[in-house]
Amino acid sequence: MQTLDKAHPLGIHHLVTAKESTARRAASAGFEGSVKIWSQGEDGQWVLDGSITDQNKPGSIWAIALSADGQYLASSSINGQINVWSLDASQNFPRIREYETKGSFGLAVALSDNGSFTASGHENGSIYVFSNDTGRLVHSLAGLVHPVRSVAFSPASKLLAAGGDARVIALYDVTSGEQVANFTGHGGWVLTLDWSDTGEYLLSGSHDSKAKVWRVETRTCVATHSHGDKPLWTARWLPKSPTKSEMFALGGGNNSISFYREAAG
Repeated sequence: MQTLDKAHPLGIHHLVTAKESTARRAASAGFEGSVKIWSQGEDGQWVLDGSITDQNKPGSIWAIALSADGQYLASSSINGQINVWSLDASQNFPRIREYETKGSFGLAVALSDNGSFTASGHENGSIYVFSNDTGRLVHSLAGLVHPVRSVAFSPASKLLAAGGDARVIALYDVTSGEQVANFTGHGGWVLTLDWSDTGEYLLSGSHDSKAKVWRVETRTCVATHSHGDKPLWTARWLPKSPTKSEMFALGGGNNSISFYREAAG
């Protein structure tokens, strides 16, 4: 339908979209150090809104996340700094928050759907939750020790899921910072996490080539799907439709994308 040529000269390492269908916004992070903001017009075509330019060195921006409404972008960095930008093009995308951590590589970052919190996962196993309202650290979370490769807020912004090289998915209460659950069963690093639209299910993908669907209320795995024999790098729920069961998509090292219907597969 469309190709955006020469978006980044050295390749793209992260690409994200806003959850709300009315947002029509995406962001891409390139190895040269820049982030580009894209929007979809009424004709369905994607166009460049502009670039975040106040930090343009490779490594200053690694993982990125968009708020549900597409109005804010958070990023991690190789030196552990976490930043949040307003995506107001009229103000040239100003940086509105700078969060300092203990300096470990920020492998993952997430923004809560309500925009109140930013979370980051780091190479040294640290997990941080920051308040975007106050600009302060809310929680420094322990429990995984090994590198954290994915963090994800529940739709109601009450729970935070985190996973990585420990092969465990930890569930934290965002208000108290308490670890309320551990999901175990993956035989490899947990590389990706995503919540269903209702927050009833958590989807995980692993280096062991398997995806698992977890029922949050009962703290149980209700389905396991194998995606070939290569690492499963991304697992995402599809936008919910009133006329269809919930679906999700899996993508990984076997050069294919697979689609599944219903939470139980």
